[in-house]
Amino acid sequence: MRITTALLMASTAMFATPVIAQDAAPAPVPADADVAADAEIVVFGRGETRQVQELKAQEITVLTPGTNALKAIEKLPSVNFQSADPFGNYEWSQRITIRSFNQNQLGFTFDGIPLGDMSYGNHNGLHITRAVSSENIGSVRVSQGAGSLGTQSTGNLGGTVETFSADPADYLSGGAFGAQGNLTYGSNETWRAFGRLALGTRDGIRGYISYGYGSTDKYKGAGTQDQHMGNAKVVIPVGEAKIDGWLSYSDRREQDYQDMSMGMIRRLGWDWDNTYPDYARAIDYADRLNDVDRISNSGGSPFPDGRFDYSGALVSGGQVYPGNVTSADDAYYDASGLRKDWLGAVGVTTPIGDAATFKIKGYYHNNSGMGLWGTPYVASPNGVPMSVRTTEYEMDRYGAFGSLDFTLGIQNLSVGGWYEHNKFNQARRFYAFASRTEPGLSFRDYPKNPFFTQWEFDFTTDTIQYYVQDKIDLGMVTINVGWKGFKVTNEAEAIVSSAFPEGKIKAQDWFQPHAGFAVELSPQAEIFGGFTQVTRAFASATTTGPFSTSQTGFDAIRDDLKPEESDTYELGLRYNSPLFSGVLGAYLVNFRNRLLSVQVGSPIQGLASALQNVGGVRSIGIEAAGTVNLGSGLSLFGSYSYTDATYRDDVFNSSNGALVAAIKGKTVVDSPKHMARGELNFDDGKRIARVGVNYMSRRFYSYTNDASVPGRVLVDATIGYRFTDRIEVQLNATNLFDKRYISTIGSGGYGNSGDAQTLLVGAPQQFFATLKTGF
Repeated sequence: MRITTALLMASTAMFATPVIAQDAAPAPVPADADVAADAEIVVFGRGETRQVQELKAQEITVLTPGTNALKAIEKLPSVNFQSADPFGNYEWSQRITIRSFNQNQLGFTFDGIPLGDMSYGNHNGLHITRAVSSENIGSVRVSQGAGSLGTQSTGNLGGTVETFSADPADYLSGGAFGAQGNLTYGSNETWRAFGRLALGTRDGIRGYISYGYGSTDKYKGAGTQDQHMGNAKVVIPVGEAKIDGWLSYSDRREQDYQDMSMGMIRRLGWDWDNTYPDYARAIDYADRLNDVDRISNSGGSPFPDGRFDYSGALVSGGQVYPGNVTSADDAYYDASGLRKDWLGAVGVTTPIGDAATFKIKGYYHNNSGMGLWGTPYVASPNGVPMSVRTTEYEMDRYGAFGSLDFTLGIQNLSVGGWYEHNKFNQARRFYAFASRTEPGLSFRDYPKNPFFTQWEFDFTTDTIQYYVQDKIDLGMVTINVGWKGFKVTNEAEAIVSSAFPEGKIKAQDWFQPHAGFAVELSPQAEIFGGFTQVTRAFASATTTGPFSTSQTGFDAIRDDLKPEESDTYELGLRYNSPLFSGVLGAYLVNFRNRLLSVQVGSPIQGLASALQNVGGVRSIGIEAAGTVNLGSGLSLFGSYSYTDATYRDDVFNSSNGALVAAIKGKTVVDSPKHMARGELNFDDGKRIARVGVNYMSRRFYSYTNDASVPGRVLVDATIGYRFTDRIEVQLNATNLFDKRYISTIGSGGYGNSGDAQTLLVGAPQQFFATLKTGF
């Protein structure tokens, strides 16, 4: 479907009211322009001893308001970000890989607060889009290698993404008051409103509070995805020290798109989706499935009487489905993700004498959520041939991290640590539909009164991490050496027992070295290089990691399972001048002790899996990016990356030595060899224009590389006009030429070979309009 009419709406500007007449007021700040038109919005990490780039706020505000900050960083080399919606916010579909490492092998933080792996069923954090509104982001820093030693993460094998909130001073324009409001409307009845009020003085006590609400209808099928988000930040100077505080609340509810396979797309079309709101059709599919199962199968249900089977397989001469449908798995009734989060933090930064600085921050995070699925494999007790299956989450975690930085001559020393205690409850429950003619419930609401709890577990995870770093300034040469270490203890306790295991497992590595250098060749050019070793801790959940297997399997691996590790080598050249800034780099990553979880049954059924170490991966790549400033507000950005990531070992069954998959030398799944991005940007203070082109080559979604999705080229565009310093109109187009393409791969995991229902279609052409204004 397509809506091509863009309408006006509302947002950004500030005005300032001085408290006392002082010097001349600063020049007015254009609406939503935290960075001047000619300012550098991609910073290429000058002086860093590793590959790193930073995006400023302007790079995010030029996108459609409410867009995920991860979508902004996809322009950087080796960053592969995918989402089935135009904003990059739909969590079931979100995937990010860097240098072939997948999302749960990366590190993510917000103002230093650990976000875990930001996966859909996150067991140790939350997604960045539930931590901060895009309008309140000050910058995003990407390290394609392992990132800095001080990053609060025990999973950053292949890179880190650090997001930072804006300082309230950015919104005060030199006075004591600033206000901003956005209103956006666009395709698929997209509405988004955002408002922010900032108070204080730029150098004194200052803060802001904001609220945002966004809602969009699905672009195919029926359903809504929406979110309420509140943010508050305060900065309090106390002498030479500074106290900062953060508080955010998020309530997200999103109805899912149907997972597809290439066979389904050919057979059913690109616009195929769940049956909602056609309840009768879902009942018909479930009836047909269960008729077959009653005849052909003997059990496999979680229920004692074994009345329904999980296989979903048709026997010869079995039930026939209408049209081109061949299975009840082709279209479920409905599915959704519901998430509520509170996140708070308080930090102190203070100098100690003239040569040292001490920082400490404590944080607390509470999450409750559910993933809902209308399953035809389990009937409701009242005879309805399907039920609502949930995976339910409750998380309480708190922690603190800090550092002491001090200078001794040419040495800049830093020592720091991080502790976190995480209580995570996860459960699988079933809820009844009301009748065969009325569902009696909405997938946008939290259901009540389950008729069956299949399993429930409490997980306790304690994390201790420390680091030591020395940055030595030798003038034209900078040397950076150090190490970090951690211990993570994971414990599972069954509340309602099942096939999943109880017990304790830990991962620890007290010495992970880092060494790097930067050599200044001229005031514009420098060479950098380095080595980093990182170990990844185990996950605490029934849906991933060592607790996703059986008790027998867990007991067999708990003493011998090795955590994943990576060694990263980097070498590069940076150049920075008023005309051109850029980077050219190369890397080698050796990844070992790869953990592979082998699914039993189809992914949606959630059965216990087998976990084992299955060898290593080698990634070799080249990265290039640069910005050319052409003057008069015109600039050109481009990036290219080449990644050769291959499995180094075949997979064998750890118990009997049998060959499971011959994958040695095969390309890593979801690892495109070529990615290229180009942007033409224009901003003369009044007029804004941006055209971005995004190319990605073929991606495999089977380990043996016999299933893949083709490469694609996508084009996005932005135009805008500032009528005054306070009023701006912005128009955004995503997928401008309406390209049909596969966005997310691996939504249902990866198989050894063959097609699988693990793909999500990318969003079609979309248009949005925003009015930005201050008052």
